[in-house]
Amino acid sequence: MKLLALDTSTELCSAAVWLDGALSSREATRQRGHGELILPMIDELLLQAGIGLAQLDAIAFGRGPGGFTGVRLAAGVAQGLAFAARLPLLPISDLRALAAQALSLAPASGCVLVCQDARMNEVYWGCFERATGDARALGPEAVAAPGEVALPAGWDAARVCGAGSGFAVYAPQLAAIAGGLAGVFAGLRPRATEVALLAVHDGLARAIAAEQAQPVYLRDDVAQPPSQK
Repeated sequence: MKLLALDTSTELCSAAVWLDGALSSREATRQRGHGELILPMIDELLLQAGIGLAQLDAIAFGRGPGGFTGVRLAAGVAQGLAFAARLPLLPISDLRALAAQALSLAPASGCVLVCQDARMNEVYWGCFERATGDARALGPEAVAAPGEVALPAGWDAARVCGAGSGFAVYAPQLAAIAGGLAGVFAGLRPRATEVALLAVHDGLARAIAAEQAQPVYLRDDVAQPPSQK
């Protein structure tokens, strides 16, 4: 598979190209102005790979949840490129991408609790389990006050790691949960690398037409079924 991936849901702006098993990426951290970064990143990656946009099989993007402007930008850029090159899209949950990154850093953990700062004293959160080449969602993703976050029944906290900015921003509110976890990666942010890897895992069978692409904010759709990754 030949795939372009991008993510602008947080302060980390990133793009990646997957070419039949070879992955290259670009990343930059900036609070604002991702619109000025993402297209040059994409152009540089495609030039380096020696491939044109129309030669790709699909475009993957971090569909949220995340910052409103960033999530909307990722969906809009992916949709525009897909229309221009007549390519399908693979929307990937940013919480799932963050979970996949955490699992790659914690080989002894089989589960991840993701808590991303959603501002307004809330977090975007979800629970994920390790699966072959995947981070599989358990239950819906949600936005809630940090005190409402809870581990699923039956999870052994010793095998669970945490990931996301929510653990830093709301450390006192999440201290009881975080203290029982095997480790917490509060500095991780969703990135195009995992968006690409998860899109390759999902395959083109899960691709959608460009006109069907929708950002996921969770504040408008609080219970996003895990099947809509």
